[in-house]
Amino acid sequence: MRKVVTVVDEVLLELGTPVAVPVRRVTAAAVIRNPWAGRGVVEDLQPEVEAVAPGLAQLLTGRIVRALGGVERVESFGKAAVVGLDGEIEHGGALIHTPYFGNVLRELVEGTSIIVFSDDRLPAGEPLTVPLWHKNAAATRSHYQTAHIRVPDAPRPDEIVVVAGGASGPRPNARIGDRRSDPVIRLADLAAAAPSRAG
Repeated sequence: MRKVVTVVDEVLLELGTPVAVPVRRVTAAAVIRNPWAGRGVVEDLQPEVEAVAPGLAQLLTGRIVRALGGVERVESFGKAAVVGLDGEIEHGGALIHTPYFGNVLRELVEGTSIIVFSDDRLPAGEPLTVPLWHKNAAATRSHYQTAHIRVPDAPRPDEIVVVAGGASGPRPNARIGDRRSDPVIRLADLAAAAPSRAG
């Protein structure tokens, strides 16, 4: 591991108006050497996953929990990985998409939802968007949001940046309803209603 970067973003105003409940979003990133770098296409990624992913999950989740003020303050979560240009996107996926990372993160924040994610292969310094949603109710649309992180000197070509994210609450002024209470919308119904809406 070369470095760990934590970014805290706290939203206090929206359109110049104080938000009812300030929302804090946190991303924590570990910059590590790609364990498969220079080895060609490695068929079995499991040994390195088991050796590396759980420790990363514990480290990064700990950073999020501390920055948000405790497990009870973590309402949303997400994860991401950026592989350097000499690696495969599968290398990042191997480190975040298995139980050795995801299950550890989920247990440490007392969540039950599947963890939303992003992954990419990028040169050093490119920004990464980390999606977040509710840790126990993935259909809770108010908590659909993103956090952002950029590590200026990473990932180098033989590195991976592994990220965990969390938020203390919903988007500021969330008010577009919930997926569980949405009406059923079908293309045929929209087409039938189009003339009346246009008039």
